[in-house]
This record gives sequence, structure tokens and C-alpha cells, in this order.
Amino acid sequence: MRKSLVVGNWKMNGTLASAEALALGVAAGLSSSSADVAVCAPYVFLPRLHEILKDTKLALGAQNIADKESGAFTGEISATMLSEMGCKYALVGHSERRTYYGDSNASVAARFCQAQSKGIVPILCIGETLEQREQDQTFAVIDEQLQAVIDLAGIAAFAGAVIAYEPVWAIGTGRTATDDQAQEVHYYIRQYLASKDQSIADNMQILYGGSAKPDNAKGLFAMPDIDGGLIGGASLDADSFLQICRSV
Repeated sequence: MRKSLVVGNWKMNGTLASAEALALGVAAGLSSSSADVAVCAPYVFLPRLHEILKDTKLALGAQNIADKESGAFTGEISATMLSEMGCKYALVGHSERRTYYGDSNASVAARFCQAQSKGIVPILCIGETLEQREQDQTFAVIDEQLQAVIDLAGIAAFAGAVIAYEPVWAIGTGRTATDDQAQEVHYYIRQYLASKDQSIADNMQILYGGSAKPDNAKGLFAMPDIDGGLIGGASLDADSFLQICRSV
């Protein structure tokens, strides 16, 4: 039986004071949630959050991770550094990284491997743009994004990973995939993995990452192949985020 997981992605928001208050507010409300819960905070907040969250049920994650182990890569943060800050998870291949900063399928696969090399669980973000969806390329895009990681890391590596399906056309646009639209792609992802390894597919946590909110989370999370959510804007308010966590 797969356990549900809800991950908040704070993106580039907040101050140290607001990050502390938000994290403590979420942590205080987790007793009523049966899901595993984590927040992916900006790098500069991680040391302080690691300190205040270490005795709570709220796990910590990073929003990105370097595709190299160490060296002359100005501005990058390595898996070793993130591990020392208590990160259990790291997002790799988030749609904003792919769109705005040129993260390719190859570099995402390398980031995936770097995370696992230090015991960090990569949350592999995959999904199609509006143009790709309108051209019926959704499944082809999913295939390419998954296969790039399988080619580098091997299918067995997915036993220590999470997948987040992000319909890019539904992020920050006011549009949301219907429950059935989201389930269709989640089912496809699970079947793609099953064609490589049935046990991996059966146990894979696949999250929905397309503007889930308190008013639509319950329906989305009720779908058989949706195991929780990667939450953006709604994770910046403790009450809203906790409502989503309780919807699984």
C-alpha cells in the first residue's frame, strides 16, 4: 500500500521570519494528517529550518540540486551540502527550471543521480506544455522525460524516488486538470514504469503538481494513481496547505 505524500514548493518567496513561522505552523498541524509531508524551501532558509524542524514530522527538501558532485560551478548547491542541511528530498526537473533555466532531460537525470548518491530522495518532475498537449504529444513528452533518467540511473533507482506530474499548462494559469485528466496521465506513468518493472510501478509515489488547492485536492487525491501533491502557491499559507494534507 503506497503512503501518500504532500510536498510544498515555496519557490522564491518569503523572508527568514516568514519561513520560520510558516514551517512551524505546518509542523504544528500535522498530527491530523496521515500523509508524509515535506516543504521545499529556498536554499538560504535551509540551515534555520533544519534546526527548528529536526524534532517534528515535517521533512525538508530543496528546490533543485547540482548535476555535479563539486567543483568550479558558481551558484550551484551540491548534494553533499543539501544532505548536511537535513534535506530528505530534492526537486529535479521542475517545469520552471526546464522552461526558464534550460534544464534538459540529460541534466535532470544527472541531478537525479546526484541526489541519490547522498541519500536524498529525488522528486522527478515531468509534464507537458499547453502547446504539447494541444498537439497530442503528452505521452511522448512523458516517455522522453522518464526514459532519460532510466537510461542513466536504471529502473531500479526509481525504488528510491518520487515522481511529480506537472501539467505545465495548469501551473499559475488559473486552469487545473480535471480529476480524470490527471488520473489518465498518472495511470500512463505507472504503466510505463510497469513495462520496465512491475514492483517499481506498484510502489511508486506519483504526485499531482498542477495547481492543487484545498477545494480540488480531495477529488484529485481520490484518484487511484494519484498519491498526493506537489503544491505551489497554496503551500505558502499554513492553513491552506494543511487542508490539502488532510485531503489524502
